[in-house]
Amino acid sequence: MSNQIDAIEAGQLKTDIPDFKVGDTVRVHAKIIEGDKERIQVFEGAVISRANGGNRATFTVRKISYGVGVERIFPLHSPRIDKIEVVTRGRVRRAKLYYLRELSGKAARIKGTRVQITARSRVSASTPTSEEQPSK
Repeated sequence: MSNQIDAIEAGQLKTDIPDFKVGDTVRVHAKIIEGDKERIQVFEGAVISRANGGNRATFTVRKISYGVGVERIFPLHSPRIDKIEVVTRGRVRRAKLYYLRELSGKAARIKGTRVQITARSRVSASTPTSEEQPSK
């Protein structure tokens, strides 16, 4: 019975998930349905926890919006998530960063390094074509 469930769940796993961990700042592109329209909403913040469990894996992202802390839990393999971009790699020593809830301002910063986006589509989009190049 368990082998059948594992086989079904393995078919539902996403393969295009970037390698990110707790402490990283990520930009999550989530699909939002409003009435009969569907749009993509970007939620950018620090990952404060990850719960790994096959296709039931989740991660929590926290951001400050107009002075109020907002946390959102995303299922990692959900079809509602369009893509995940890692903005910065954080250097932390904890598995869960729940202590950030009590901190504010500069005290809530996480040390880290910025990540270079190496997607081929961005590279080709940034190179100007002959029509876009300025004439001399």
